[in-house]
Formats: sequence, C-alpha cells, structure tokens
Amino acid sequence: MRFFILGFLVLSLTACLPAKPVPQALRTTATPLPRKRPLPQPPAPPSAPPNPSRVSNREIAGITFTGVDFDSRKCRLIVVDQANGPGSQYPDSAAAARTHGGIAALNAGFFTPQGAPLGLVLASGKISGTWNSASSLGSGAWYETSSGHVAIARREQLGRHTATTMRELIQAGPLLVENGRSIGGLETTKVSARSVILWDGGTRWWLGGSSPCTLAALTQALATGQPADWPIRQALNLDGGRSSDLWISSAIPGGPFLNRPPWNRPVRNFLVLVAK
Repeated sequence: MRFFILGFLVLSLTACLPAKPVPQALRTTATPLPRKRPLPQPPAPPSAPPNPSRVSNREIAGITFTGVDFDSRKCRLIVVDQANGPGSQYPDSAAAARTHGGIAALNAGFFTPQGAPLGLVLASGKISGTWNSASSLGSGAWYETSSGHVAIARREQLGRHTATTMRELIQAGPLLVENGRSIGGLETTKVSARSVILWDGGTRWWLGGSSPCTLAALTQALATGQPADWPIRQALNLDGGRSSDLWISSAIPGGPFLNRPPWNRPVRNFLVLVAK
C-alpha cells in the first residue's frame, strides 16, 4: 500500500512539470497532403434562351446580304445530296427543303461538269465525293459530329480521316473569315453572286447569299460588318454564281423568300434547315 501511494505521488508531480522541449534534430515536420486537382466541369448551360430564327436583309460596303439567322439549339442543318447528279431528285432548294420538312435551304458544295461533288460530302453519315486536298474550293468545311457539335474549320485543322467520321459535312471554300479576321489574297476581279454560311463560334448561325461581288470584297465586308446582329467568327464560301439558290419558308418571320434566277442551273446538293 505504501509503495502504491508513493508511485501515485510521483506520477502526479511529473504531470505538473513543464514538458521538455524536443531537440531540433529530433523534430519532424508533417508533409502536407497533395491537393486534389478539381475535376473538369462541363460547360455552363447558356444563360440566354435560344434566339428565334428570322430573315435578315442588310447592305454592307455596297453588298446586299439576304439570309436566315438561326440558333443551333433550336434548328440544325442537314445535307441533302443527289447521288444521281444535279437535279436528279430536286430541281431547286425549295423542293429539297419541302421533301425533308425544312424551313429553309441553300445550295451547298461545288461539283464537277460531270455532276460529281468537288470535295467530300457526308449526308447522314453517307459519303459522297473525295477529300479535296489542293483546291481553294475545298479549303474549309462545315460539319456536324455524331454527337451534334457543329462548326466550320480549315481543311488542315479537320483532316481527312476525322472528316469521314462526321454525320453531316460539306467541303467547300475558300474560307472568308477565320477567327474573326478576313482572309487575304482572295480573288479581286471576278464579280458573282455568292452563297455563304456564317458562324459566331457559339450557337448563332447565318445561311444565305449576297449580291454580285468579288471574293476579296466579300471577305472585307464580312470582317467589318454583320449580316446578322453578331460578330462573325468563321465564314465559308459555298458554290455561287449560277448555282445560287436560297429558299426560306413563311414559317420563319420575314419569309417567304426565294432567290433563284431563271437562268440558274441544277445543283448537286443543299444545306436544309430543319427545326429540332
């Protein structure tokens, strides 16, 4: 009993004494745990509601632009190609659009005198034509991926293999505006009606045509003006001249509209705008 009481007193006194400092050599620093990198987040949904489609008509630098302004969250473009050659199924853009439930349509890619596509074309994944790797008339492409992403890209940026995996695609050219800047070195003498497709880099698109002009004048007008009410990120020239053929239905505010002179020739394919 005496030893128990003595041990208890020793322990109590020891607990009351200040702790001896740990020698510097024996101290250890805790290594902080590595910070976890945040997982990539999906892009935020658009804050503004989709813009309604509408017909726009505007003069920029003496060139008149007429077309349809639309939002890719509400509408999408499909390629309507005629496997048996120009005019074999649809005499004009209006017929192509009505057959596919479209609300607007425009002639699309270039074609050879024999009626074959002058470049690669994909319509619902079906391939026509071949990759145009040399001509300026194939320097760009409008496309839609299998997941529904839509864009305009330079030929070298897209690449032949990737292009063949698209759901919809029209290879054409030249590019008129790229990353918001006009393309230099374009033709300065040949005046012709033009068919074009414009993109703001997001969900806003414009499909239509211009009054006769040179390619050089066209790219300058698009780089400094706005056929719709938004700045242009990418612009692609489609087949123009006697192929120019634009139809817009009365379902779009400002329609109906038709621009197809009687001397125009049948074309190989169309871009048809349909509601989602």
